[in-house]
Amino acid sequence: STLLRIIAGLDFPTRGTVRIDEQIITKPHADISIIFQEARMMPWLTVWENIQFGLQYLPKTQRNLLTGEIIAKVGLTEFAKALPRQLSGGMAQRVAIARALVTNPSILLLDEPFSALDAFTRLNLQDHLLEIWSYAQPTMILVTHDVEEALMLSDRVIVMRGNPGRIHQEFVIDLPRPRKRTDQQIQYWKERLLDTLDLSIGDRLAVEA
Repeated sequence: STLLRIIAGLDFPTRGTVRIDEQIITKPHADISIIFQEARMMPWLTVWENIQFGLQYLPKTQRNLLTGEIIAKVGLTEFAKALPRQLSGGMAQRVAIARALVTNPSILLLDEPFSALDAFTRLNLQDHLLEIWSYAQPTMILVTHDVEEALMLSDRVIVMRGNPGRIHQEFVIDLPRPRKRTDQQIQYWKERLLDTLDLSIGDRLAVEA
């Protein structure tokens, strides 16, 4: 999560820099969007207004066109005038996805965006995110503790070790899309990642001891 906040320009690294096309990122950037664990909607605004909030610099006609397109892609057209309190958790996260993608970012950061949802809704939104991503295919950087989620959404998986944060191991998941959770290759990679996580936790406990 700290790394995502640094990439998003919300925090500053103690050393090193984050660059996009040689531009050093020190504050929020128009080409970077982030989806948090919670939807973080403004409770006094409707679904439509929450999604459109970051487009105020555009003419009204263009704002409405972009908002209408993305709200249809996340399947919330019928709830455009609803307030956040009228939405389920899954619907609220769809609003968060729409709000992040409506600006057409080149980088999409995801900080455990489905961790607070029930299992069925989480799987549904993972598939839905990939479907929406396929239109523009921005670079996605995902933080997750869910091994299966990492395998379904990612082409590279980096296992981190904490205290202090370090890269423990990197895997290239060279599997075609769409992927099936029951596929043998997914199960193979799942076992490899779980074994690596066990080693990472074991190393950390040894260091702490």
